[in-house]
Amino acid sequence: MTTITTTDNKLKRLARSVRIPPVYIFLVVVFLVGGILDQILSDGQIFTNPLILLNIIVRSVALGIVAVGQTLVIIGASIDLSVAYTISITAIMSSYIMQGKTENVLTAIVGVLAIGIAIGLVNGLIVTKLKVNPFIATLGTSLIIKGIINASFSNYTGSVPKSFEFFGYGMVGPIPVSIIILLLIVFIGWFLLSRTQFGAHLYGVGGNVEVARLSGVRTDRVLIGAHIFCSMTAVISGLFLVSQMRAGAPWVGPNGIFDLNSIATTVIGGTALSGGKGGVWGTLAGVLIFGILDTTFNQLGVNPYLKSVFQGVIIVLAVASYTIRSKKDAA
Repeated sequence: MTTITTTDNKLKRLARSVRIPPVYIFLVVVFLVGGILDQILSDGQIFTNPLILLNIIVRSVALGIVAVGQTLVIIGASIDLSVAYTISITAIMSSYIMQGKTENVLTAIVGVLAIGIAIGLVNGLIVTKLKVNPFIATLGTSLIIKGIINASFSNYTGSVPKSFEFFGYGMVGPIPVSIIILLLIVFIGWFLLSRTQFGAHLYGVGGNVEVARLSGVRTDRVLIGAHIFCSMTAVISGLFLVSQMRAGAPWVGPNGIFDLNSIATTVIGGTALSGGKGGVWGTLAGVLIFGILDTTFNQLGVNPYLKSVFQGVIIVLAVASYTIRSKKDAA
């Protein structure tokens, strides 16, 4: 009897180890359903033309980059609602500093990276030292940035030189530069989480901050580091967008709903809002799901409000599937 029980336990552990995360199943389902609908209701080009598929990924780059940073913050049981306006201030300030001159590119990049570090540091300090709820803290930071932007700029500002447009439109062989950068950011996020002490400590902080503190983890430093990394990814997204737009604008971040969408794709990817669980590859799959949905709905002429309804349904189904799965695993 003992032997049979042991064998059953081993089989259960094996089944859990080879189980496919739900987000990848969702990705395949969305891809197939989108392809079928495109074949039936449209010209059937979306999922058979490699250039269109490549374009879907390129259009997902900005969200994908900032979602990697959001993933790290949420794993630490925090959140960042300031990323949308961090993207806006990056686009505006980089364009304003460049003024269409190649010699100003380095100065602009260093300048906006410094702004990103400052925003992340402020968010992290408010959350860890002042003990303000992350939602309220980063919402407050977002409103401050919004006020600064609206008081100083009202329209397109400055311009980027032709050389900087390589970020948004350049190619390395058949692959867009932007996709290479997205994959690089995802790899960096994965490396930090799975191959560094920082990542192990971040999971510990998100799982149980008191246990992590009693274990010797400098919890405040870890969470501040996650917020700084998140703001840096928002800066990179802003630089990518301004390279495509050729000039910065105050509305580039909020119009893209990068704050809520980065949280949504992170949750769809399997990262728990309660912290301590998740990863960037699942987030990337969540971003691609949003990209495929957006392209399919646009091709089929679906009402944009209905598009939001479908996105909401997918988020609910994704979270429900993780909850059911967690209960089964616990049993």
